[in-house]
This record gives sequence, structure tokens and C-alpha cells, in this order.
Amino acid sequence: MKRGKLVIFCGPSGSGKGTVGKELINDPKFNFHFSVSATTREKRENEIEGKNYYFLTKPKFEKWIMENKFLEWAEYVDNYYGTPIDSVNKMLEKGKNVFLEIEILGVKQAIQKMTDAITIFLSPPSIKELEERLILRGTESKEEIEQRVKRAKEEIKFANNKEVFKYNVINNNVNDTVSKIKDIISKEI
Repeated sequence: MKRGKLVIFCGPSGSGKGTVGKELINDPKFNFHFSVSATTREKRENEIEGKNYYFLTKPKFEKWIMENKFLEWAEYVDNYYGTPIDSVNKMLEKGKNVFLEIEILGVKQAIQKMTDAITIFLSPPSIKELEERLILRGTESKEEIEQRVKRAKEEIKFANNKEVFKYNVINNNVNDTVSKIKDIISKEI
């Protein structure tokens, strides 16, 4: 059986990763398995344990770090996020393509372990548009939005770094963005 491919998707909070990602994962031609990350942040009202995230305590997460159970991990806005490596490898060995949505430090870690990963950065059209999306989402406080916008400005600086991201796609329109990324993945897989 042919080993699957790892597709790594990255971009600032509010760039549309979740919306675009759903469209990609739901396309049967890509045979995607969505990699569920672990986090120490509080579970949101509509989230399901094991589907959206594995919700861990900080001590348990730190234990997993020490045991090298993550393909990548990072601290973001006072919480840990990470990808359990065993589940990724199991799916790749089964011939499934694995879709991974992570942040920049995680991408850097992951591509050291899996050098053939397909890395895509999803950029917002502008910082102003990004901030408006975060406000409309209504899931973060004003302070959290300010933190995320500040972080987004730093993250966008890496969008065209070819050592980390093979592709940078600007999300002006969801349908166009999905189409562009499907073309990229089709070429790569």
C-alpha cells in the first residue's frame, strides 16, 4: 500500500483555515483524514472531545512532551497545542492523506520529522479584514482578539518563507481559495 501524504495547513486565527479546511477534507478524491490536535485551552460550547481537539490538562500535555508523543507542539496565547504523532503515522501507513492544521512553530517542527510534507500558508486579504472576521466570529474577548491580531502580524511575515511554506494562498474569497488549494493538492498528491 502506498503511504499517504501529510498536508500541513497554517495561517493566522481568522484567516479562514477552518472553513477552507472543511471543504478540502470533505472532498473524497483527496482521501483525507483530519488530524485531531491536543490542546490545554478551554473547550468551546460547540466542540466535541476527540473530534475538534483532545482537551488535556497542562501537566498531562507536558508529560506527553517529555515522552515525545507529539509530531509538533507549541504554546499559543497561554495554551499548548500539539499533534499526537502516533495517530498521524497510523493514518499515513493506511494510505490516507493526513490534513494537519497547525501554527508556524509547529510547521517548523513537523517538517524536520516529515520532510515530504506539503505546506500551505493561508493569508488573510488584510489585517483589517482579519480583525473584522475575529470580531464577527464572537468567540474571543476584545483582549484575545488584540492578542490574535498582534500574533497574526508576526505570522504573516513567514507566509513567503520557502524553507517553511511551499505555497502561500491569500483568502479573498472562500470558493476561489478552496479551488486554488484543491489544484495545489491535486498536483502534489
